[in-house]
Amino acid sequence: MAGNSFGELFRITTWGESHGRAIGVVVDGCPAGLALSAEDIQHDLNRRRVGQSRVTSPRQEEDRVEILSGVFQGRTLGTPISLLMWNKDADSSKYEPIKDIYRPGHADFTYELKYGIRDYRGGGRSSARETACRVAAAAIAKKLLSTIGVRIYGFTRQVGAIEAQVVEVEEIERNPVRCPDREAAKQMEALILAAKAEGDSVGGIVEVVATGVPVGLGDPVYDRLDADLAKAVMSINAIKGVEIGLGFRSITLRGSEHNDEFYTDASGRIRTRTNHAGGMLGGISNGEDLIIRLAVKPPSSISKTQRSVTTTGAEVDLEVHGRHDPCLCPRAVPVAEAMVALVLADHWLRDRAMRPIPSDHAVAER
Repeated sequence: MAGNSFGELFRITTWGESHGRAIGVVVDGCPAGLALSAEDIQHDLNRRRVGQSRVTSPRQEEDRVEILSGVFQGRTLGTPISLLMWNKDADSSKYEPIKDIYRPGHADFTYELKYGIRDYRGGGRSSARETACRVAAAAIAKKLLSTIGVRIYGFTRQVGAIEAQVVEVEEIERNPVRCPDREAAKQMEALILAAKAEGDSVGGIVEVVATGVPVGLGDPVYDRLDADLAKAVMSINAIKGVEIGLGFRSITLRGSEHNDEFYTDASGRIRTRTNHAGGMLGGISNGEDLIIRLAVKPPSSISKTQRSVTTTGAEVDLEVHGRHDPCLCPRAVPVAEAMVALVLADHWLRDRAMRPIPSDHAVAER
């Protein structure tokens, strides 16, 4: 099946199914000499894993990562890095009774019609379980980006109609919904638990910010940084929309209000007074913070009765039981960070290759 690889120079290929023996990822293109250990990767995997709180799935997967290749004596070799995570708590029993029913909101119908076969256990390859591979790979990308001063953090901006009114970065990891607003976080948690009690689910908005992004990442016309970011985050399960900077809110402004005016700061660096563009102009990073938001739909697996059909077309009532997230936003935060990191790492390597060659005079002097 095609479509399992992402990136150009910093390239990943993920593999495995939700209820298979294991999942994993191969990372190719990471430069040699980067200090890397399993602990560097495990931190973000722990943030993504299930069973963290009452607002996530109770499935228990440690997601202990094993580095199989590409690292020697604590440093990358410049060769493919292969990462493995065993599935240890998969329970397929809840899927056997509904294996011949297309679950509303899931990929059951489209996968079966496209390939003529599907792994019905937990959604197989279409499951968000695959995102653990992205997070593992992106931990390497984050480590690489940290060498040039790039920092990436995400948070839950909104759940249902409840929106964070303040952003206190240090608050994000202090509450189970990963909201930077303490009071809003309490309301979000209550809303999620109420939906869960009703056998239902709720959606929201995840925001990712990247600071320290150098000027010049992104290429015209089809490899714009914003275009690649949009594709990257839209490849995440349950993402139904993306906006950069002010995004859809920009339609309420006039050009004179939306344009980010330039100025020169005390260090002589050219900056913008506002950041409505979200850190990119013409699809190329301008040195300001990169800001991207993702619309996360309510999880499709709910225990409320829904109408559907079987693989033979017979109409049935369906209740989906098992261990599922009532809201995806808290665990989507590290996944969204991961996709942003993968794009930035890839574009940084591409940018290094595309920089102007020295003048003839400079070459002659070397």
